[in-house]
Amino acid sequence: MSYQWDFAPVLARSNLLVTGLVNTIEIALISIVLGVILGLILAFMRLAQRRMLSYPATALIEFYRNTPPLVHFFWFFYALPVLANISLNPFVAAVLALSTQSGAFYAEVFRGGIVSIERAQWEGAKALGMKRSQLMRRIILPQALTRMFPPFVERSFELTKTTALASTLAYADLMYQAMIVNSETFRPLEVYTTIALMYVILLVSASTLARLAEIRMTAYR
Repeated sequence: MSYQWDFAPVLARSNLLVTGLVNTIEIALISIVLGVILGLILAFMRLAQRRMLSYPATALIEFYRNTPPLVHFFWFFYALPVLANISLNPFVAAVLALSTQSGAFYAEVFRGGIVSIERAQWEGAKALGMKRSQLMRRIILPQALTRMFPPFVERSFELTKTTALASTLAYADLMYQAMIVNSETFRPLEVYTTIALMYVILLVSASTLARLAEIRMTAYR
């Protein structure tokens, strides 16, 4: 017996999926911004010559690189409120989980871009009497940004896909809304095929914009 596809019940509840998509984009963008800030801090801490800065940054990065993302979601939603005697809603817990995890990975992207610049350029700038801040701003970062961009974009896409785990905290992202639609329609094939296509459209569109941005960065280099 062949399966009869029927998207009509899913399309009738498209408003729920659109709301979920908007929430997914919102949580992803906020987490990326916070992750970039944390990643820059961790990257410069890890590059610091002082062990009191580099060791904690390295420990935090390795912790997040070697633990499952779902653990971070549960820890911030269930464990942190117990330790700190506070109450976190699913949105805040999900943002904390995503931004701290992505910050650890962004830190490695930023660090890798900075250390990839040839040592001769560092030494040449120092020979000209440049301070470290001037060296980073005028010589190192403009070149490093071009090298960082592709892995940065890839990591941001991974973060966007990881937002689906926020549904485990009952946050109304695209995955959570899909589960609601599925419970109402009993059409799992149509529901999850639809949200898969929505993720594809979202990320392909973002990828196109990222490629255009990379071309412009390369042109102005």
